[in-house]
Amino acid sequence: MAGVKVGSVAETRLAGRRAEAVFLIDSKVQVAQDSTATIAMAGLLGSNYVSFDLGTEGSGYLKPDNEIRTVDTPDLNKLVSQLGDIGKKIDGALSQFTGAISGSEGSGPGLLSKIDKLVDENSTRVSEITSGLQEITAKVNRGEGTLGKLVNDPAAYESLVSTLGEIRSAATEAKTFIANTQGIVDQVKSGKGTLGALVYDEEAGQNIKIVTNNLRILSEKLNNGEGTLGKLINDDSLFKEAQGVMRKVDRAVDGLADQGPISAVGVVAGALF
Repeated sequence: MAGVKVGSVAETRLAGRRAEAVFLIDSKVQVAQDSTATIAMAGLLGSNYVSFDLGTEGSGYLKPDNEIRTVDTPDLNKLVSQLGDIGKKIDGALSQFTGAISGSEGSGPGLLSKIDKLVDENSTRVSEITSGLQEITAKVNRGEGTLGKLVNDPAAYESLVSTLGEIRSAATEAKTFIANTQGIVDQVKSGKGTLGALVYDEEAGQNIKIVTNNLRILSEKLNNGEGTLGKLINDDSLFKEAQGVMRKVDRAVDGLADQGPISAVGVVAGALF
């Protein structure tokens, strides 16, 4: 325990489907109830021994004839065997990777061969693309084209920034307009305001229908010459009579200048009747 020898293994035996080891522990040593026992190696090529951990304080101590929990640990032979299996898997994976890179008879050309073939087949295109990129870069450096002006002309850049600012401002105004429009639509839907009342107020709509019908009836009467206003609009004789009366009034007014007050009344009366 903790590297100190505290006892020995008295015997090992089979108990059903498990193996038991009987320990003889120094009576001065107390083993915690939650301690665990495992088989450890004294060295890579040394003998094995049973190792107890210290457990926790307050868990109590084991008494004679009690059992201690054990933890299984792989032995050296099993570890070597597992390492051998891992080595075989690594070797197989490396072989597959090598075959995929370099190719084989069964799987065809490898990745390197495919890349080499792809480069050979597209070398002309790659050269053209490279030349095109060089030409574009040269134009940009000379300030040609839109991108070249943006890169080399500060005025063009400032103009673009100003335009973007105007676009942002227009977008903000559009959002405000949409919000205001939505507010108006909400008011109309709720029946508020004149337009809302016209749309959703049945009484207001009925009144408009009545007024419209009355205007239609009045228009029909005027067109048919009914009533005083209709006759004035459609009957020429009333207009002519009115003109005759006005001429008589003019003549009567002209004769008043030479008559006295009393005789003037008689003249006007005679002219009118």
